[in-house]
Amino acid sequence: MVCLVSRTGRHLQRYDNLGRRQVVGCIPYRFKCSSDGTISDELEVLVISSQKGQKMMFPKGGWELDESIEEAALRESIEEAGVIGNVECELGKWYFISKSHGTFYEGYMFPLLVKEELDFWPEQNVRQRTWMNVKEARDVCQHWWMKEALDILVERLGKGYGLFRD
Repeated sequence: MVCLVSRTGRHLQRYDNLGRRQVVGCIPYRFKCSSDGTISDELEVLVISSQKGQKMMFPKGGWELDESIEEAALRESIEEAGVIGNVECELGKWYFISKSHGTFYEGYMFPLLVKEELDFWPEQNVRQRTWMNVKEARDVCQHWWMKEALDILVERLGKGYGLFRD
């Protein structure tokens, strides 16, 4: 069962020892199915719009005190993109400044192998989700650190699954 309400507020928010807000995100991915139902080696990733709808990115949000980092990553994917799957090994950690708030963040990214796309999810009325190939996603993603995470995912999957088209 999936909760259809997003968490709100910052009272459980984690901060590192330098006062940077800790955020966690996922790159939801799948391998494209061909018309005959076989799974190809063509990688697709799921990008979402920002709440205001003008920027594209991967799901991410605050890591809270009452959850593990992997639980936070999965929760953000459910809340923002409406997908459930397997959270895999961390892609990395980045430090960045929010352009809109001027605050410092510590961000972690994980791959999420998507097992289910939900018809209803908490932020479906404020976000659009779109499956696209890696090149398209890299072109539209607004955050440099998410693009770096995508590059790491592509390299990791390329080694594990053979080469694929992007």
